[in-house]
Amino acid sequence: MSEIKNDAAGHGNGEQLDNRVIPVMREAVALVQLVFFGTLKDRLAGEYEEWDQGEYRRLVGCIVNDVFGTPATDEESRRFARLHLETVETELHRMVEVVPDLLPLLTDALRMQTLCDHEEGVNSLPTLLRARALGILQEERPLPMPSTFMLAVRKLGAEQGLLEPMEATTRPEEE
Repeated sequence: MSEIKNDAAGHGNGEQLDNRVIPVMREAVALVQLVFFGTLKDRLAGEYEEWDQGEYRRLVGCIVNDVFGTPATDEESRRFARLHLETVETELHRMVEVVPDLLPLLTDALRMQTLCDHEEGVNSLPTLLRARALGILQEERPLPMPSTFMLAVRKLGAEQGLLEPMEATTRPEEE
């Protein structure tokens, strides 16, 4: 399956993604968000021991939502985000220290999300600019091909126990 739509001559124009790839890329971005949430929840836990467990999870959710530019959909979460805006901002500015190992994948996921959004007529460039301002976006990192990104996320999901590992297949001539 081609990831980039081909023009009439069959050449990839490099401007539009194949619309069959977008839902799969969005699932990969969602998996990165899930891993980010879990990692952040574990790494910040000691600093928020006195918080109610539900409120602590909501705080971590606010951080993840902010990084990916996805505002909360329910009123209670929006109220919580407003009430704890200063704490969320403080933690956002610490992400480079708290999850340095996830920054390459966060960078790729944010870029892929922006590509998908662009294909669907949504301008999510402000999300990338916010990530850059927070130091999360690794601008020097090359943009991966969608298939490379999806394979990296699949590997991460398997390592985290969220997905089954991919089985290596052998062709008959390799046996």
